[in-house]
This record gives sequence, C-alpha cells and structure tokens, in this order.
Amino acid sequence: MSGLWKWYQKCLHAHPYKTQIISSGVLWGTGDIIAQSVSHNTKKQPIQADDEVFKINWRRVATTSLFGFGFIGPIGHLWYEGLDKLIRGRLQLQPKSLKFVASKVGIDGVIFGPLYILTFFSYMGLASGKSIAAVKEDVKRDFLPALGVGVVIAPAFQIINFRFIPVTYQLTFVNGFCVLDSALLSWIEQQENAPWKKWFASLLESGDKEEKENENEGKEKQEKEE
Repeated sequence: MSGLWKWYQKCLHAHPYKTQIISSGVLWGTGDIIAQSVSHNTKKQPIQADDEVFKINWRRVATTSLFGFGFIGPIGHLWYEGLDKLIRGRLQLQPKSLKFVASKVGIDGVIFGPLYILTFFSYMGLASGKSIAAVKEDVKRDFLPALGVGVVIAPAFQIINFRFIPVTYQLTFVNGFCVLDSALLSWIEQQENAPWKKWFASLLESGDKEEKENENEGKEKQEKEE
C-alpha cells in the first residue's frame, strides 16, 4: 500500500492534471458500483424472485466514470488551486486560520457544491437519453435532497481538508470521499420518486406557495391603495 501511495505521489507531482482526472474517473466509477449494489440490496422484492441476481450496469458505471474524468478531475483541480490563490492573494488571510478555513468552506459550499450536484444530475439524465424536459423534472426532484445531505456532511469533511491537507492533495482527499459521494449521488438518482424525496419537494413547493401568496397580498394592497 505504501508503495502504491508513493507511486501516486510521484505521478501527482509529475503530471498533476492528468493524475487528478484519471483518479477521479476511477473513483467515481467505483462509487457507482457501490450505489448499484446498495440500491439492489435495499429494493423491496419477493423472496422467491431467484432471477433477481445483482448484475452491474457497466454502461452506467462508464457514464458515471466519464463524469469523474470530464468534470470532477479537471474542474476540481482548477477549483481547489484557484480557491487557494483567491483566499491567499485577494483576501490575504493567514493560512490555516479560522477565517481562512471558514472562507474556503463557505465559498466551496455556496459555489462548487451546488454546481457539481446540478451538473451531475443534468449530465446523467442527458447521457441516459432523456429529453431536456424530463431532465429538468429529475433535477427538480433530486437536487434538493442531494444538497440537503451535502449540507450536513460536506462542511465537516472540508474543514479537515482545508485545515490539514496541502493544496496539492486536496482534490486527492476529496477523491477519496468521492467513492462515498458518487455512491450517494448515484443512489439518490436511482431512487427516483422515493417518499423521502417528496418531503424535500414539498418544502420547495410550500416556499413557492408562500411567495405567491405574499405577491398576491401585495398586489391586493396596492390595488386598494389606488
């Protein structure tokens, strides 16, 4: 294991961009295999269904791996390098200080987190051959549940990352988490219209309803004043 880590470090220092892309693709594919296994084992099915043998959907694994290769690897590499330069150069905060770490966690959570979740669900839908309208519905269904779970998990993880891990290895650290993260996102996407998702959707609908009611009240008040 130590020999493999040394080899990875050598590759990372010699070819950081390529190494991050390849490792991201491999880990995201691994995460999707885990998600498929979890979805199969938690699916309600008759005990006598002997034909329900778990088979890996390699096409889906390849599709998820391509997301790691094409988005997480290259964009993530540029993101963590750029974020560090921004915090150090523009904001001039002391590295590893409370403000330094908090700024990174906040910016990452507000910008990169929602962006990659939105990109993942959009990409997976389009890659599976769905129409743009269907993809929009899937994103509306899956985005909030994934974001809600991420808000709970990601901050604690990123505090460790930004406080203790050198910038060169931050995406590598995230890629290790990507096995769990990609499994989680893939599992959420595979759950389709699960009841717990509808709870998140109801929060969004209630918010829209309240906003419309406030708008209507404002219009009625304005009409009375006129």
